[in-house]
Amino acid sequence: MNANRTANRLNRVTVFCGSNPGTDPAFADAARALGAELVAQDIGLIYGGGKVGLMGILADAVLDAGGTVTGIIPQDLWDKEVGHRGLSELLVVSSMHERKLAMADRADGFIALPGGVGTFEELFEVLTWTQLGIHDKPVGVLDVAGFYTPLLAFLDSAVAAGFLRDGHRDILQVGSDPQEILDRLATWQPVTVEKWLTKAQR
Repeated sequence: MNANRTANRLNRVTVFCGSNPGTDPAFADAARALGAELVAQDIGLIYGGGKVGLMGILADAVLDAGGTVTGIIPQDLWDKEVGHRGLSELLVVSSMHERKLAMADRADGFIALPGGVGTFEELFEVLTWTQLGIHDKPVGVLDVAGFYTPLLAFLDSAVAAGFLRDGHRDILQVGSDPQEILDRLATWQPVTVEKWLTKAQR
């Protein structure tokens, strides 16, 4: 572990990811590798509580390596039997909103693996909360096989169009492997720039 990693002690990290495994085997491999790295660094996993897709692969990887996994799942999804029954801790909550709040409150940072619109929505919500100062927790993506490259380019275009500050664009950390993204989260520092752009800054 690097000496400068004391900037943000990551005791628990929330990971957002797909409830499908995706078409590229690299996605599942990355989920397994992230799970192993979390355990190697003694970081607990918080995730959406599913047993399917990348969610299940990630949770099983952490459990198989002896780590701790907290799953948070809405009642309706639990009733559909997509929840993981072998976790260290499971919270069944009443709604998606309650799930996301619990995942955010319990975490020291956030990582998005590949996923669909639910993953994107969760990622952008915690990113917005960091931008607005609702929390000061680091947010990152594990860019597996270039999955998030178009999204990162889109954020750059939002900067160029005057809707996003450079400092806020830089909140979103990017790593190509689990150790890199965890290092980036651990050394990230909050930005203090104003959200609103003046006419002269556009």
